[in-house]
Amino acid sequence: MLRRTYPDMTGPKNGMGQWQTVTGTIAEGYRVASGLTESSPYPQGALAMQLPHFLARGFDVRPYYLGTLNVAILHGRGSANAPHQFRMTQPEITLEQVAWTDAHAPETFSFSHCRLTWNGNMFDGWVYYPHPETKPMHFQQPDLIEVLMPKIDGIGYGDRVALSVLADEIQIAGSNTG
Repeated sequence: MLRRTYPDMTGPKNGMGQWQTVTGTIAEGYRVASGLTESSPYPQGALAMQLPHFLARGFDVRPYYLGTLNVAILHGRGSANAPHQFRMTQPEITLEQVAWTDAHAPETFSFSHCRLTWNGNMFDGWVYYPHPETKPMHFQQPDLIEVLMPKIDGIGYGDRVALSVLADEIQIAGSNTG
């Protein structure tokens, strides 16, 4: 499998392939990325701590809110909703072995462009994917996609959204693409 891994973010950029769109719901996460949970080992937020390490490798998350939106990806309607599952296949950016805290071993992160549509407005951002094999303390459901977006005033838990991802970078099992 081809992995475009840029330790310093040099190299070719994605040619922006085919978008696939899936319906989702904004779900509550652990609130560790933003630091908004009282039990977080990172009171300033994991993303705020990761930011300088990402910047040092050429990936700038400053245009985005330093917390993630969690999108539970679904198919079906009403109470018959069933979860999709996603898998990163060829992310545009992979930052390997990022040593952003002394609390645990370095982690690998991947990012892929995405678009979130809510209330008729489209927002550009990134799928934020801490690789589970480098993050054994934290379980992430395979039907929950974390996204970095600009601050979106008014969005809340339970809101329906459309999430568009690049089909050559992320596989969504069972999706009806749009």
